Amino acid sequence: MFSYRHAFHAGNHADVLEHTVLIATLDHLLEKEAALTVVDTHAGAGLYRLDGDYAGTSGEAADGVLRLLSDKKEPAAPAPAAKSATKKVAAETEAPLADAIARYLAVIGDFNPKGGARVYPGSPFIVQHLLRDHDKLKLFELHPTDARTLDANIAQLEAGRQIAVLREDGFGSATKFLPPPSRRALVLMDPSYEMKTDYGRVLDFTAEALKRFATGTYAVWYPIIPRPEAHDLPRRLKTMATKAGKSWLHATLTVKSSKITKDAASGETHRPGLPASGMFLINPPYTLKPLLAAALPQLVQRLGQDRNAAFSLDSGG
Repeated sequence: MFSYRHAFHAGNHADVLEHTVLIATLDHLLEKEAALTVVDTHAGAGLYRLDGDYAGTSGEAADGVLRLLSDKKEPAAPAPAAKSATKKVAAETEAPLADAIARYLAVIGDFNPKGGARVYPGSPFIVQHLLRDHDKLKLFELHPTDARTLDANIAQLEAGRQIAVLREDGFGSATKFLPPPSRRALVLMDPSYEMKTDYGRVLDFTAEALKRFATGTYAVWYPIIPRPEAHDLPRRLKTMATKAGKSWLHATLTVKSSKITKDAASGETHRPGLPASGMFLINPPYTLKPLLAAALPQLVQRLGQDRNAAFSLDSGG
């Protein structure tokens, strides 16, 4: 249950998608003066070193945020494509960054004033960085090591009562903060999904949260992997939102094939790692879809690793 450590995956393509969506959502919600409460059900350690042992072991940031930062300095090489499409692809990669991507990289830059990305902020630090003094942040983390690290990282902010760190099961406890006094909240759910039961718990938690606070904004990150539960999750969330009469938005980013291959010479099996991920939002800001419509094609061009790179963007309600 406690084997997953996000430090190995910090700054990868899934983080790029999740945090681009998170920042764009927060920017809109924070335009209103009334206080906002943000609840993070699986906060992790909060802050990560991309030059440390964990991130260095996996090297996933190299094909995520670090590639975006590199492309910002010089035009990105086009992703594999048919010859007839090469000129079009090259033109797209040389185009100015979409607003949502530029905003995401600006926030990452705020944590790295000397340039580059030695430090990568997880969702707790991204949220805290954007919140105003009268907003609140509730962080849940059960992993013993990550919870201690999160405590220590948050303590450095000296944020006082603005941030609460709870060593509790977010799925079991977070609804106690709904609805918040201001009747404005964003709830982020991004468990590891190492256990198949996480998919069902996302659905159960979201259903209960909607009963308690129907007008809150709910954001769910999930991995797109060859597992029935992963493909059922967005479909069931869409059904839930539709039955509740709520608007929804579903965005996915695929960077490579999910197929397991075998090297003919060595006979070694190659597992591709996480090929894709998605974000599903209930009661999303109306500004989010156009921002993602511009950003997702660029993320495919800049982060795509083979011809299977693609995106999808749907909404309803």
